Amino acid sequence: MELFAVPDLPEIRPDDDLAALIRQRVDLRPDDVVCVASTVVSKAEGRSADLADFPAGPRAREIAATLEQATGETKDPRFAQAVLEESVEILIESPFLLTETRFGHVGVNAGIDRSNVPDGDLLLLPKRPAESAARLRSGLAVDRVIVTDTCGRPFRHGQRGVAIGWDGLAPGRDWRGETDRDGRELGVAVENVADELAAAANLIAGEGDGGTPVVVVRDFEWGDHDESDAHFREIETDFVRQAIRDWSFDA
Repeated sequence: MELFAVPDLPEIRPDDDLAALIRQRVDLRPDDVVCVASTVVSKAEGRSADLADFPAGPRAREIAATLEQATGETKDPRFAQAVLEESVEILIESPFLLTETRFGHVGVNAGIDRSNVPDGDLLLLPKRPAESAARLRSGLAVDRVIVTDTCGRPFRHGQRGVAIGWDGLAPGRDWRGETDRDGRELGVAVENVADELAAAANLIAGEGDGGTPVVVVRDFEWGDHDESDAHFREIETDFVRQAIRDWSFDA
């Protein structure tokens, strides 16, 4: 398969027709997978905000004070308030905030970005990334769209691209029931294709000021495999999350 960035996209503003801006700059094929960074989706959807929009309540002030004590750095309780309002659960509150967003993604600070935000202090993730992906897919007239973000991983250094919303494809390629080279049946292998494509796109898009937030994946083939709709783990089977709930940071 081939991956390439959509060139010369302008700074995205609220209510911009992101799909039209992409179509003007690239000849898309119906079977392309278009990976779009959540930053530009959020900008088009007016998800930038100012810290003043989040007056800090008692819980936010408590969290900010705890973080200051743990890190030795000044923390704005208004930022903690923004994280609280964008989250349904705080999994870790020191030495950093690890939260679950309202659409199921677990990440640091509810995925709120403080870089590349010309119109405010903060950039929030799209409210419903799956719906964002569906709108883009319709506007782009392609079969598959993935909304991507970058986040860290437990047990490893560095960030990588992940899928937070998608439309037109299942997130998982299910190998269960197939066999390995020795004829043994596979029992647990479900490949998270949405995340893999998002990570591949992130290699092209980059992390800094490159201005290439949209990447086209061409000639990707699903193959003769079943699909899986599983992506975000359910709490009942997420044993790491269950363990984190009982853990506390000891400075």
